Amino acid sequence: MQFELLAQRGEARLGRLTLAHGVVETPIFMPCGTYGSVKGVSPDQLRSAGVQILLGNTFHLMLRPGAEAIERFNGLHQFMGWDRPILTDSGGFQVFSLADMNKVNEEGVSFRSPINGDKILLTPERAMAIQTALNSDIAMIFDECTPYPISKAGAESSMQLSLRWAQRSRAAFTSDNALFGIVQGGIYPDLRQASLEGLHKIGFEGYAIGGLSVGEPKPAMLETIRRIAPKMPAQSPRYLMGVGTPSDLIESVRRGVDMMDCVMPTRNARNGHLFTSSGAIRIRNAVHRASDEALDANCSCYTCQNFSRGYLHHLDKCGEILGATLNSIHNIAYYLELMRQARGALAEDHYDAWALTVYAGWSETPPPLEFDLEAPQ
Repeated sequence: MQFELLAQRGEARLGRLTLAHGVVETPIFMPCGTYGSVKGVSPDQLRSAGVQILLGNTFHLMLRPGAEAIERFNGLHQFMGWDRPILTDSGGFQVFSLADMNKVNEEGVSFRSPINGDKILLTPERAMAIQTALNSDIAMIFDECTPYPISKAGAESSMQLSLRWAQRSRAAFTSDNALFGIVQGGIYPDLRQASLEGLHKIGFEGYAIGGLSVGEPKPAMLETIRRIAPKMPAQSPRYLMGVGTPSDLIESVRRGVDMMDCVMPTRNARNGHLFTSSGAIRIRNAVHRASDEALDANCSCYTCQNFSRGYLHHLDKCGEILGATLNSIHNIAYYLELMRQARGALAEDHYDAWALTVYAGWSETPPPLEFDLEAPQ
């Protein structure tokens, strides 16, 4: 892996990430391909929408079809017919989502399979072995996702466990591909700093911010990013995990983040919630039933160039699979176009003015740039 920092405007960064399966221009958004596919969208459609890199889900692929099955295809790329970069998570967040079903100890996490009830033990070593079999361009350490709300003592205990697992992940990772560390610590700035320092001592190719968008107030999330992102190694990519809305992307880039992912564009698309340059719309609302307008007049995606709001409304009302596909193509393309514009604004040094123009199109007010994390929440 190689990362080039091409320009910096305030804390916002313009970069280029070179991986085994291609080049990724940053800042970038990465769609989620949970089971080795982005739901309802083919690899060709993803490429046409501008996807440079996507995610695979280690936890779910471990359960089905199993790492051994994918290894027979020399990894996830050949298995799913995707020739561009892939990042895989380690399963930590998915285990976190099964909080009432798992047991965490020093060795790892034991839980019952949500598929057949089998007892499974996931350790840092096993998570690294699975990701090596998947042959993803970027793998993530195995960590514990710190929940919200949580006491400072609880957050510190969780963060220290993640650091010990990070050391074991680094030692167990034998692939030539990149391994990223994950900064934890909740919304406590000193714990985030301690986590980052510990990860830096171990040494990783990139660094991620985990444990956000788990229920904390949006201003607290943005303030946590503002405080920790600029302290992350300048010559390494910075990845914000599981975030978020279009405004989250704009504000995270402003605060120094290079890479982001979230299920939101595709999950919302399947539920008729679509993002446009004039704000979000609900395509299933009756106002769109007879509309011959394009979904977004400023969008060049396949959906907007070929179909009306009225047709998309009809597909949604009928529960047609094509509707979910067309909606997903648009939302993915919208997120990727937003990032393309962000890169252009950074290259031309007018990011703040560009962001204000985007917010004006949505008729939204930008969130505050600072927030007091020490104040009672």
